[in-house]
Amino acid sequence: MPLHFLVDDVAAGRGDAVTLTGAEAKHAAVVRRVRPGEEVTVGDGRGVWLTGEVESVQPVEVVVRIVGRRDVPPPTPRLVLVQALAKGDRDELAVQAATELGVDEIVPWQSARSVSRWDAKAEKGRARWATIAREAAKQAHRAWLPEVGLLASTKELERRAAASRVVVLEPTADARLTGLALDPADTSDIVLVVGPEGGFAGEELDALEAAGATLVRLGDTVLRTSTAGPAAIAVVSGILGRW
Repeated sequence: MPLHFLVDDVAAGRGDAVTLTGAEAKHAAVVRRVRPGEEVTVGDGRGVWLTGEVESVQPVEVVVRIVGRRDVPPPTPRLVLVQALAKGDRDELAVQAATELGVDEIVPWQSARSVSRWDAKAEKGRARWATIAREAAKQAHRAWLPEVGLLASTKELERRAAASRVVVLEPTADARLTGLALDPADTSDIVLVVGPEGGFAGEELDALEAAGATLVRLGDTVLRTSTAGPAAIAVVSGILGRW
């Protein structure tokens, strides 16, 4: 499969040249060692998908001659992962895997039992997650990059439940995720909420359920916070017929 690269804005079509610069050019030339004549793909992360042939290679500039273009529509319904902050790199592992599996938006959540606290470094943390999602999307050859939202509170999740299908992954729930009725024609976001290592606080579950969220479990075992979201995305993708 051809290597895939990202640029900020693409207005090119067949016969035009697209130039990779900066870190993307260095990655293509030095790390991936592309060569003139090699086929690659280029996208903007917002649906533009270009096929091209490498024309010239320098560490600061790689030129790709475009031979084909298609515009990929955004997926619907959108899959949103609300990921509680977790210690170590477990939340980052969830971001990476969820992106590879097709998530459309990732929302960091400061839950009551989150050991990790972003506090004054919320924007730095969000930027870190966005970088991880960008690199994972390139590796997965995705036409659309997932959005990484601002740090959310439980109150904000409650408000989201009024306009979206919010599904809370709770190991003690009676209902199973595989039994959830989802209509691919329904354009409302499907929001999957994952708690931290210590699980949800009781008041969080009560508040989210009162706001209209559905509590489900993935199975008979308890998954790590880094695993639950990606596993749920895979299940929901199957229900929606995407896989």
